[in-house]
Amino acid sequence: MTQKNQVFDNILDLIGDTPLVKLNRIVSEFDGDFYAKVESFNPGHSSKDRIALYIIEQAEKQGILTPGDTIIETTSGNTGFSIAMVSIIKGYDCVLAVSSKSSPDKIDMLKTMGAKVYVCPAHVSADDPRSYYEVAKRLHNEIKGSVYINQYFNQLNIDAHYNSTGPEIWNQTEGKITHLIACSGTGGTISGTAKFLKEKNPDIKVIGVDAFGSVIKKYHETREFDEKEIYPYRIEGLGKNLIPTATDFDVIDEFVKVTDEDSAHTARAIAKAEGMFVGYTSGAVTQALKQLGEEGRFKKGDCVVAIYPDHGARYMSKIYSDKWMDDQGFFDSINEVSESIQYVK
Repeated sequence: MTQKNQVFDNILDLIGDTPLVKLNRIVSEFDGDFYAKVESFNPGHSSKDRIALYIIEQAEKQGILTPGDTIIETTSGNTGFSIAMVSIIKGYDCVLAVSSKSSPDKIDMLKTMGAKVYVCPAHVSADDPRSYYEVAKRLHNEIKGSVYINQYFNQLNIDAHYNSTGPEIWNQTEGKITHLIACSGTGGTISGTAKFLKEKNPDIKVIGVDAFGSVIKKYHETREFDEKEIYPYRIEGLGKNLIPTATDFDVIDEFVKVTDEDSAHTARAIAKAEGMFVGYTSGAVTQALKQLGEEGRFKKGDCVVAIYPDHGARYMSKIYSDKWMDDQGFFDSINEVSESIQYVK
């Protein structure tokens, strides 16, 4: 906003209109102009604020949600935080089924925001009764007056970004965007944004980012679900062991896979190169951008936008912890970074 004194009725008025920030040093070896859509500027510090507010307000308009109801959702952390934040302002109870892969920082924040949290094992099949999908369904059946957001299979997830993120990027680049790069978990962010941008210019290349251990890339290429693709990986909010209907594969041109280790190191590199403290998936999307750049996929005059979904503060016990990185085998030695800290005695 341009007004001198910004005064708002509540925190929800700050959702959306996030900045586009030019990337410089991290992409200096590539041709083209590169920008990050920095979603941590949302009040809940992630892109999930957009879908939480949009889906809840649509449910209110349709009479599905009424005062005193309980909102239930599956989440890797960010959507849960956003739903908890919206629930506080609107007066709903919030119950969340969370993957055990979520960082302790995220789980602690959910509890702080008043949500009741069920932590479910990450490395079980989607139809296992212990999975966070099945736990959320069970809780929905057990809790009277509850509404299950179900972001993985909710068209409103796509609509939220079609109505906000897409138009924002189009206007911020003055219609000059040539490439959109975004991580795909539920698929709502990339699908809704891509749908809007492709309607404006069908030549825009939309590139999704997937994790090794996820089925999304192969499904996009073959339309076949291959369980053999599934194995444990560390990145939160990226990739899936099922096919979300909130992913519109027709508006995505291709997928690029990135590793846990590369994505973690790239997130840390962004902080040192660009001064932006970003989350694990922001590292993943930038790693994909770098891989594409190394293949010579960008040229002078290209306008490339990468969506940075959340803030680095949610990963202090993971990618920004030297011990965690070393425990994962991501450092040859813990001394790779600990030398930057000197203790005065």
